[in-house]
Amino acid sequence: MTSLPRFARLPRRAVTLLLSFAVLTPVLAAGVPPAVAAPARPKLVVVMVVDGLPNEQLQRYREQFGQGGFRRLLETGAAFSNAHQAHGITVTAIGHTAVLTGAYPYQHGIIGNDWIDPASGQSIYCTEDRAHTYIGESTRPGDGTSPKNLRVDTLGDQLRYATGNRAKVVTVSGKDRGAILLAGKTGTPYMYMDGSGNFASSSFYMAAHPAWVQRYAADKPQDRYYGKAWTPLLADAAYAGDAPDDAIPLAVNRFPLTMSSKNGTRDGDYYAKLKTSPYLDELTLEFAKAAVDGENLGRNPADVPDLLGVSLSAHDYVNHKYGPESKMSHDHLQRLDRMLADFFSYLDGRLGKDNFLVVLTADHGFTNTPEFSQARHIDAMRIPSKKLVEDLNAHLGARFALTKAVRIASVPNLYLDYPQIDQRGIARAAVEAEAARFLLEQPGIAQVYTRAQFENGGAGGTRMDLLMRRAWHRQLSGDLMMVTKPYVFFGSGSTGASHGTPYAYDTNVPLLLMGQRWIRPGDYGQYAEVVDLAPTLAHLLKVRPPAASEGRVLTELLR
Repeated sequence: MTSLPRFARLPRRAVTLLLSFAVLTPVLAAGVPPAVAAPARPKLVVVMVVDGLPNEQLQRYREQFGQGGFRRLLETGAAFSNAHQAHGITVTAIGHTAVLTGAYPYQHGIIGNDWIDPASGQSIYCTEDRAHTYIGESTRPGDGTSPKNLRVDTLGDQLRYATGNRAKVVTVSGKDRGAILLAGKTGTPYMYMDGSGNFASSSFYMAAHPAWVQRYAADKPQDRYYGKAWTPLLADAAYAGDAPDDAIPLAVNRFPLTMSSKNGTRDGDYYAKLKTSPYLDELTLEFAKAAVDGENLGRNPADVPDLLGVSLSAHDYVNHKYGPESKMSHDHLQRLDRMLADFFSYLDGRLGKDNFLVVLTADHGFTNTPEFSQARHIDAMRIPSKKLVEDLNAHLGARFALTKAVRIASVPNLYLDYPQIDQRGIARAAVEAEAARFLLEQPGIAQVYTRAQFENGGAGGTRMDLLMRRAWHRQLSGDLMMVTKPYVFFGSGSTGASHGTPYAYDTNVPLLLMGQRWIRPGDYGQYAEVVDLAPTLAHLLKVRPPAASEGRVLTELLR
């Protein structure tokens, strides 16, 4: 007697299930791809901020870039053309804070480079902490020495938390605020010292510099530029589209620009002059290499990721002095491009291309000099803020019999003398509204927001409203917040350019990510914000995002 197949001896329900599985398995196998393991975390994340780099400059000069710097980021990484520092006051401190907190000023508390303490009426610098001093360097009252004023944590803080403080977070910048606000609460920043040309940290972070910092300082690399002339890198034809030299009033501000001092020695005058040249960025990147070597970044013995923050400050200084339309700004960017190529090549050799992730963005953009804009038939100007406040006080004095109703200004914030207003029995909102009406009649002022508007939800509906609400902090910001018209900025001089507004030339910045194991290359036109970086990097590092982060994970660029 022929025996039945084994499955025929099973109950009917079991046979049905087995047959169904046998039929469906090939279908499922054909229709569902096998699970792909997530790529390992980067061994090193390098977060780079080019101070004062508008995205338009990156696009305008991209055909002149070499192969290994900006071009490598643009062609082998993800590049967002519509990325923004999406808050209304676009300055260095706020922009750097956004990068790794993922937060806006109304939460993180860094509302400017400087602001007024409403209680004391005294000016506060964003990273000042008089309880701490620079290590081995002179420290003046108000110098930036700690993250005391930062009210939230950063991606680096979360990385150190997740790894039991085994991950290393090191930052370096030509400005103290650039280093400190990237480092967060638990990282270690190093900043350029104007008086000596050294890079130093502060007593908030350590008692003494590690040996590698001391060795770097002993070599005095900053001294090699004395007497060196900054001359154009490219042929004259490459700069044909830039503003003509005679657009810059002072002849001494044209190429060649020699690094020297008034008394002929390597002194504070000389070291300060390096800031408005390519040489500050060259020194910053050299120090960053020394940090990678000295701290063994990317080769953490605990097998956890490290984070390196590099803020390149010179472009901001150059743009302020000459304008983003200038030959000097153009040339500086080309030189920075070659420096980045060298730095990326160094990381390739040190860590291997598959082991590090690079992010590059900017803290803010720039407007053109008013003279350049006026020549293009644009209504541009500088507003002398001191006279504006004096005129406003005169008007409010005549209207309400108040003595100096605006007690102090830190433009675009104005702080009213509420005790005097209350004592006279005048409604605060009435004074605010009258001040706003007067200011809106002044040349160059586009919008004025009042405390009553912000606190009562009266400022809403436009993108400008949104950006300015994000920039306003209830405890710290002014009672009036002004917005200039496009191509207008606050300033009393007759030369140079600036930034600080909610307009696209100030908010639209590069947003580039490169790392072939994690990032899908391409040009992305989707709207993105700099605050999106923190949650995106937190996702890749598999750590908790910073507490106040409001950005989104940029899933479209992930592999």
